[in-house]
Amino acid sequence: MLKMNVGLVPKILLIGYVSYKSPWIHFHRNTDEQILYVIKNGELHMRENGVEYVLRRGDMLLLEPGLDHEGTKKATCDYYYFHFKHPEMSAAAEQDPFSLAKSILLEDSGELEDESGYYFPKRHTLSDKNSFHQTMYAMNELLLLYRRKHYNRGLTALRFSELLIELSRDYFLHVLQNERGKGSKAVAKVHALLDFIHLHYTEKISSERIEREFESNYDYLNRIFKDITGHTITRYVNKVRIQHAQELIQATHMSFGEIGYLTGLNDPYYFSKVFKQFTGVSPAQYYKKVRETI
Repeated sequence: MLKMNVGLVPKILLIGYVSYKSPWIHFHRNTDEQILYVIKNGELHMRENGVEYVLRRGDMLLLEPGLDHEGTKKATCDYYYFHFKHPEMSAAAEQDPFSLAKSILLEDSGELEDESGYYFPKRHTLSDKNSFHQTMYAMNELLLLYRRKHYNRGLTALRFSELLIELSRDYFLHVLQNERGKGSKAVAKVHALLDFIHLHYTEKISSERIEREFESNYDYLNRIFKDITGHTITRYVNKVRIQHAQELIQATHMSFGEIGYLTGLNDPYYFSKVFKQFTGVSPAQYYKKVRETI
């Protein structure tokens, strides 16, 4: 596992796509850059720092700077390659993949040691056909953008950062689907429900609406949601609302009534009650505390 600071943009050195129709073996080298390989078809046999990898359709591997890597066997292969330098990407300390996946996908920075850090797998296989085809499309679009005039390199770097994050999310979703006997359909529903909540937290999110949106019984959704996230749906919705309310208190001079309305908690009394449940203080006390530290 590698850790990267997503607040910093990588420097793109080279992006390309190759298709070897005759058996070919990768050459030996040691570089001062990161190299990401994503396999479209065939096989790529690699060794890095003494560890051997056989990459097939949908596999990706991130090679690290300063380590010897070379091919170990001839094979036909079609793959995308991305050479880049990231100022803050390095090997991460070992952590429980399941706990890390929950923290990443829930975007709960309080459970992470460093909220600016994002995690990226050394090796991963795209989890399903949809992920594979979406990633192939995204990489082809990125390659076309890279080949345009030089002023597009900055945009290419931003798009590549987005690709890294999406590949990482696919990895962590795969971890949740396969760890501790969690069914893939249940995890996929919870993942979709998390996205739904973050998009619609300002609106009324009733059990009936959730049942319509996800074509599933609310009690079932609530049960699998709590099993995976540790929160009921209602509690998680309110958690997201209060997090955004805190941001508005910090950044604006809006009244608490306006903030409650903008975060989906229209009743002033209920807004104050929920706010205190999550923060331990009332909105007024939080406002005073924030202003005293500015």
